[in-house]
Amino acid sequence: MQTVNKVEYYSLYEYLGKAAGKELGREVNVASSRTKQPIVKQYVEQGGYKGEVFCYTKRFLDDYFYTIENWKHRYHKYPEPEDDDLPF
Repeated sequence: MQTVNKVEYYSLYEYLGKAAGKELGREVNVASSRTKQPIVKQYVEQGGYKGEVFCYTKRFLDDYFYTIENWKHRYHKYPEPEDDDLPF
């Protein structure tokens, strides 16, 4: 976690408590760019990874993951019908 001008920024690893992976990292970064969120970079050496990572505000990450989880919940609320022997 980094604090810049009294605002806390978290890497995805810090926020999730585990490695996020490249795909999720890319999705979060695209969302932050589209919504013009402030980000900071942080150098890390953790779990065999050495390099810079993006850090986002906790509020942005809370909103992002809340939205994703609610979308998944609504989308999967009505399961796909199973194949059956209907004539049409």
